[in-house]
Amino acid sequence: MPLSLDVADGSFDMKKKIVIAVTGASGAIYAKLLFEKLQQLSNQIAEIAVVMSDNAKEVWKFELDNEDYNNYPFKFYKKNDFMAPFASGSAKFDTMVVIPCSMGTLGRIAAGISDDLISRAADVILKERRRLILVARDMPFNLIHIRNMQTITEAGGIICPAMPSFYSKPKTIEELAMTVVNRVIDLIGLENDSYRWSENTGA
Repeated sequence: MPLSLDVADGSFDMKKKIVIAVTGASGAIYAKLLFEKLQQLSNQIAEIAVVMSDNAKEVWKFELDNEDYNNYPFKFYKKNDFMAPFASGSAKFDTMVVIPCSMGTLGRIAAGISDDLISRAADVILKERRRLILVARDMPFNLIHIRNMQTITEAGGIICPAMPSFYSKPKTIEELAMTVVNRVIDLIGLENDSYRWSENTGA
């Protein structure tokens, strides 16, 4: 995994290799904002790979009224490209985020069904004991959803439902959605200047 030299103190920091998967669940804004935030934090990142389902592209166009997912400077892979480097643990991608994550995708990951690049990559991340973050968007949850979440959690994955917080007093939809994306950035392990609990609260 690439190392970066911190000139100030001579220490070495690990740069992240991250897979971002976007599924067809509602919530394309979360993927958009994560893409933008990762661009801002590029000095902490060695590589970003992206895979989007066909439905994800359709939902993005419907919800955001554009096809701007084509404009980000990341390497994009087709949903059935099993030759993608992160389809193998030897590529050493250390983190995968599925954002937003549909319950269908979550269920296939929980069952170990690697029938496309998203589910295969998630399986690889889990088997290599690396960090898998699923930003579940659907609600309410039925018992099957909850049991699938339990299975993924027990396998080492992190379920991070797209539940915005309000204590930062967001004033726009994007600010509200960013409360979820900033939590994802924290879970990835990147340094990020964002609102923290107790700021301006007196706590």
